[in-house]
Amino acid sequence: MILDRQTEVRLDGEADTARLGQALAAALQAGEAICLSGPLGAGKSTLARALIRARTRPDEDVPSPTFTLVQFYEGRGLPIAHFDLYRLTSPDEAYEIGLDEALEDGAALIEWPERLDALPPHRLEVRITPETGADESVRRVRLEAHGAWEGRKVEFGS
Repeated sequence: MILDRQTEVRLDGEADTARLGQALAAALQAGEAICLSGPLGAGKSTLARALIRARTRPDEDVPSPTFTLVQFYEGRGLPIAHFDLYRLTSPDEAYEIGLDEALEDGAALIEWPERLDALPPHRLEVRITPETGADESVRRVRLEAHGAWEGRKVEFGS
């Protein structure tokens, strides 16, 4: 798929969520962010785990950074910082724990980006929403490309 300003996809379960994470991992470049939003239990961490494992190794230990706020990974050819901003008390805290530095040296994966005052210019916003009235594993994902992400090809298909 080519990322237009907004693209929507349907995920029919955890395996589809993992495949999307792998596809985004292949497209992610230095200086860019992927911003994951959605309600608790929507699949943000599942997507993040798949993305990180695709850039590191399949058995990489990928704990949720909910309590540490950030985890750093030496991905193949690209360091990745995984931020979980759910517990932030101030948007400035994200910069205190290294968001700017992560984007200088590699890429950032940001859960709960709405906690920031301003988002990185080169980002892909990924909004995951459980589909109402459907199988509880079905998700709708809206991808919104900004900056360098606009027009980028992502190898994801059913």
